Amino acid sequence: MDNRPIGVFDSGLGGLSVWKEIAQLLPEESLVYYADSKYCPYGSKTQASLIELSRSITQFLIKENCKLVVVACNTATAAAITTLRNEFPLPFVGMEPAIKPAALHSQTGHIGVLATENTFKGNHFNTTKTKHASATHVHTQIGHGLVELVEAGQHNTPEAISHLSQLLQPLLGYPIDHLVLGCTHYPFLEGALQGVISKEVKIVNPAPAVARQVQKVLLSENMQCQSPHKPQFLFYTSGEVLHLQAFMQEHLSLDMEGILVKSV
Repeated sequence: MDNRPIGVFDSGLGGLSVWKEIAQLLPEESLVYYADSKYCPYGSKTQASLIELSRSITQFLIKENCKLVVVACNTATAAAITTLRNEFPLPFVGMEPAIKPAALHSQTGHIGVLATENTFKGNHFNTTKTKHASATHVHTQIGHGLVELVEAGQHNTPEAISHLSQLLQPLLGYPIDHLVLGCTHYPFLEGALQGVISKEVKIVNPAPAVARQVQKVLLSENMQCQSPHKPQFLFYTSGEVLHLQAFMQEHLSLDMEGILVKSV
């Protein structure tokens, strides 16, 4: 048994989509979240830069006594998780491109993937695609400007719908029946996405599967907290504290009393 917190980090606010799933599945576990909004977006940064940012945040979370770190960012996972696992003696859980379930359940043999440029360039995406979707047509689209929309709180606006409509036009020209969200910011755009895509297209959010993987690792390593245990939640941001608080209040349904939100 281990009552230390789970660390979760992302380039900004997107990883809160993963945080939410972990908190729902493991309601007694304490969590420390790090939003690196100062350096957001990560999507077009160099691999060396992404490794250095991920390394620095991991060191911070270790100082916060975290027992496990969730890299709640597809771009950082693709660029840095192998390095992190080699350099730090604690478990890491990263983002998995949800290509396998989309390809498995596709009826048309066509799926769409929306992700950042660096995610598509990463070996992890291409290996997963080759392994699990070799018999499926995988159509990709870089999510230009989508992270910025979420970070600015503009994810459910007419502007977001208009932008998505133009962005997804090439994908929607194919008979896709699944749309894989390859960035943790994108689940916050689901409302806008529903106004753009057909009802027959299933949106695939990988966050619940990541939460299940966290649970699996905790059990296998005997690192789950004692029960009953009252969790503590701590949030850090390299950006604006008030911005993070407002986003949390809108999306996490938390009683903010007693929850610490700090700048770094």
